[in-house]
Amino acid sequence: MNADKNAINKSALRVKARGVYGWGTRILLGSVVALGLVASGCSKGTEVEAAPTVTVQVGAAENQTIERKVTAEGTLYPLEQSAIVPKISAPVRKFYVERGSRVHAGQLLAELENSDLLASQKESEGTYAQAEASYEQAVQKAEQDRTLAKETLDAAQKLYNARQELYKQGAVSAKDVDDANVALIQARNAYEASQKQLDLKMAEGQLAAAKGHSAGIEASVNYSKIVSPIDGVVTDRPVYPGEMASNSGPIITIMNLSQIVARAHIDQSEASQLKVGDPATISVPGQPGALKGKVSLVSPALDPNSTTVEVWVQAPNPGDRLKPGSSVQAQMVAQAVQHAIVIPAEALLTGSDGTTSVIVLDTDNKPHKKKVKVGIRDGGDVQVTEGLQGGERVVTVGAFALSQEDDPILAKTNIQVQAPPNIPDEDDEDQ
Repeated sequence: MNADKNAINKSALRVKARGVYGWGTRILLGSVVALGLVASGCSKGTEVEAAPTVTVQVGAAENQTIERKVTAEGTLYPLEQSAIVPKISAPVRKFYVERGSRVHAGQLLAELENSDLLASQKESEGTYAQAEASYEQAVQKAEQDRTLAKETLDAAQKLYNARQELYKQGAVSAKDVDDANVALIQARNAYEASQKQLDLKMAEGQLAAAKGHSAGIEASVNYSKIVSPIDGVVTDRPVYPGEMASNSGPIITIMNLSQIVARAHIDQSEASQLKVGDPATISVPGQPGALKGKVSLVSPALDPNSTTVEVWVQAPNPGDRLKPGSSVQAQMVAQAVQHAIVIPAEALLTGSDGTTSVIVLDTDNKPHKKKVKVGIRDGGDVQVTEGLQGGERVVTVGAFALSQEDDPILAKTNIQVQAPPNIPDEDDEDQ
């Protein structure tokens, strides 16, 4: 080794003596330095260890809104539904709508055969008119009887009073006074009887009975006309014209599909975070787009079979896009945190003791471990409540490998940041 050094030194002196400086000199001096280092290493018996290089991908700790979401499978129901069952049994005379027809509340949908009812209605109207005329006649008679009884009572009272005066004067006998008194009593009884108006009350009863019968017949006639109680669309019409309609089943079903309701059963712990009015979405698995809506019901009681809570999500349904009976996914926002520090979930490291940390890169791409505390998790994002300020770069791919290194080795590690793979847009895929 010493012989080599001497040879190198001599060679360097020769070059200098010749006045050769430049590119050749720099190469020679570099070689000298390199050999000197090798000689020094050989003399000390140690090796120079190169710093490791690790290729990673990074994400940003961003200040943004994050939401706690509750997701559940559910079944779609219409906002309103009416399965119309006739109240009378009769053949269907005519339908005015078909399946798929849009109808409004009060619209005539069908008519049942009602000829017998119409005949009964005419008879009932005649009976009612007769009872009404009898009642008016009874009213007039009662008024006349009451007036006459009052006049007779007044005359009997005057006669009795006059005979009492004459009796005191000795002009009439006691028998005349008694006769006047008897006449007064009879007149008073007649007047009291007229006040009771027994004939009038009987006529009132007959009129009320006739009116009730007429109303019943009219209702039966109206029952033969099937009208829609709600706005909606005809989804079922199982009976054909001429077939018998009865109260054993509906002859027309109307659904209001302008809005739909997803009914889902959710675990008690998740349902306790929800309230009426929380924003939500309804989507069909495998289909693009979701309908925006709100939580319309959180059941106050548990389902006895599944011990879950039934939650309804209501959303507008433009163009009747979603159909009742479909299996859907309801996603409800139980909590939203504004201005939260959010990192990719793959950057979060969880220790065996449950502590959480991340690997942060400084401006020189040097990695550092930082302990953090987390809050809401939303899909691929995690809220950091303590440990980050926002704006830092956190290692995603490669974070676990770096976390296994001791701090001294980690401090010497060279980081090569790799761009994430390109993910084609949906528009590009469609093309």
